[in-house]
Parts: sequence; C-alpha cells; structure tokens
Amino acid sequence: MGFPLADIAPELHKIAGYIYPNEFELHWGLLIVLYPYLTGLVAGAFILASLERIFNVKVLQPVYRLSLLTALAFLIVAPSPLLAHLGHPERSFEMFLTPHTQSAMAMFGFVYAWYLMVILLLEIWFDYRKEFVVWSRERTGFKKFVYKILSLGTTDISEKALQFDEKVGRTITILGIPSAFLLHGYVGFIFGSVKANPWWSSVLMPIVFLFSAIVSGMAMVLLIYMIATMFREKTINMACINKLSELLLYAMIVDFSLEILDFIQRLYEAEESINILSQMISNRLFISLIISQIILGTLVPMASIIWARFGKVPDEMKRMLFFVAAILVQVGIFSTRWNVVVGGQLFSKSLRGLTVYKTELFGLEGLFMVMLLLALPFVILYVITRFLPPWSKSETQLSTP
Repeated sequence: MGFPLADIAPELHKIAGYIYPNEFELHWGLLIVLYPYLTGLVAGAFILASLERIFNVKVLQPVYRLSLLTALAFLIVAPSPLLAHLGHPERSFEMFLTPHTQSAMAMFGFVYAWYLMVILLLEIWFDYRKEFVVWSRERTGFKKFVYKILSLGTTDISEKALQFDEKVGRTITILGIPSAFLLHGYVGFIFGSVKANPWWSSVLMPIVFLFSAIVSGMAMVLLIYMIATMFREKTINMACINKLSELLLYAMIVDFSLEILDFIQRLYEAEESINILSQMISNRLFISLIISQIILGTLVPMASIIWARFGKVPDEMKRMLFFVAAILVQVGIFSTRWNVVVGGQLFSKSLRGLTVYKTELFGLEGLFMVMLLLALPFVILYVITRFLPPWSKSETQLSTP
C-alpha cells in the first residue's frame, strides 16, 4: 500500500501521486552518468579516425592522429567513474580472474582490455613507429630514452617495413570499428535490456547510444583541434573543419531521428507507463530533456552548422559557429546521458509517482569528483601530445604543393 509523500517527506510535497518509501533512493548518480559519456567520446573519436584511414576521407588528415590520441586519453579515464562508484575498486580485478560470461557489465572489462591493449595502442604504435625510430636517434636526454622504449628495439624504416606498418594499421582499424561499436553499444544494451523499467526498455537504446557517441566524439575532436591550433598560433584548416562539421551534422540528424522514432513508438504503444513518463518529461526532465538536450543540444547546433556550412558566411564567423555548436553538442549529449540514467530512476516502480535527485558537491558521487574526472582526460591528452605530436604528419602534408 502506498503512502502520501506529504506525510513521509514534507519537503517533497510537490511530488505527484504515491511512491513506496523504499523507492526513494537513486542507486545511480552522476558517476554513472559520466561513464557512458566518456565511453561515447572514445567510440566517436575512433570512428572519426577510421573515416580517414579506411574510407579515404583525406581532408580529415589534420585530425586523424588527434582523434586516436583523444580516444586513448578518454579511454584511460573511462572506467574511473565505475571504479569510484564501486567503493572498493580493487574488487574489479575479480571479473578478470573469475569471468562471468552472462553478465554484460562483467564482460565490459574484457571489451575494455581488448580495445585498449589490442586495438588502440597497437594502431597508435604502428602509426608512430617510424617517428619513434627517428626521434630515438635525433632527440637527447629523457625524450631519447622514452622513444627508445617506445620503438621496442625496432630500427627498420625501409619502404617495405613502412608498407607493412600501413597494412597492419589498416587491418587493426578495420577490427577497431566493430570494437568501438561494441564498446559503447553494450552500454545502451545494458539499459535497454532492463525490461522492468519502461523508460529504458527499448530495442533502439543501443543504436541511439551509438550514434550519440559518434556525435559527441566528432564534436569533441573539433573542439580540441580548434583550441590546440589557436594556442599553437597555427592556421585552422578550413577544409578539414568544414568536412568534420558536415559529418557531425549528418550524424546528428540520424541520432535525432532515432530518438524521435523511439518517442513516437512509445506514444503509439501507449502502455500503462505512458502517463507517469509524460509527467516525468513535463515536470522533472523538462529542463534537461526539452531545453538542454533537444533545443540547446540538438536544434541550435544543427541550425548553426547548416548556416555556417551551407550559407555565405565569412571564415571567421564559420569558426565561431562551429565552435559554439561543438560546445552545445557536448551539453546536449551529457544531458542525454543524464536523462537516461537519472531519469529512469525518478518514477516509482508502481508507476504512481515521482521522486527527485539532489546533486551533491563533495564526495565520490559529488559534482567536484565529476569535474575532476572530466578534466583528467585533457591533462592526459596534453601529456601524451608532448611525446606524440598529433599534428606533425598532417601539417607536413598540407604544406606540400
């Protein structure tokens, strides 16, 4: 039997309907929101890199290596939200020692290890191997020592050896594309397979997660490229960002169409949960879903990219519109993760009422911890680029007539 919320928690007197007392606590908070956001950036950045190497979109050459290193930096940090949420991160090693093949979350460790150790690190090594050998001969001091280690004792940079590197690198990239889909698609699979939750239970959930990952990864690489180019006092390659923004627009159209399709399907089915979900959208998630995700995070960036890419706009204005659009995309994708993770826990299992989620400032689930984990990949990326410059090859090719 349910109890009026006004009698149980007076401070929640605005909550509609009834909710059972044991449904007050939300088990997943900001850290679990951050986790799919980070893994999505990894998958999106890697897929962007594969467009240049596999599909021969040569205009994206300036951001190819940057995309790989961005994926690596975010992949290193990606498991951190889960480990922090566990409370005892050392227990995570148990899933490697005693694998549970029927658990999607447990198998993530093996997907993560495969993607990091076999796919991403190997592709970066084969792509930089020639530079490692050359730099180990030319540099001095600590960097010389680092490059000698990274070269793994190889010294052959003949044409035949470089062709072998290219061939192996392309093969790894081909394997990496389905691996990237699996890395982030399984997150949507976890939510979509929870049949007891009508907000999550959708066959489109893995596909929506995947395309939103592509959108966020492309937008993040665009942001990093523009900011890095500005601080390095170099000229932004307009052909590159034009093409990148165009691909970003296409990905956003597909992603938004899938979300609309999912929403229409829910309305058409009109199951018993439709009333409480409607209350949740119009009440608890109105700002994060309607304002942040749809308007600011989707419609405004799409309009900005269309105006900048296909309108008669000066290059300076184009760069500004692309930059603002990329930032708003990140706001929209993070709101998407919030609406899925937190939104799916805001309504009662009895479908009678709504609860609230209050964000803390401190602690493992607090806002400062999330901000720290968000900043950490950029610090790692900066350190990596000190040893593996991502722009040298592209700038050399661009300067060639």
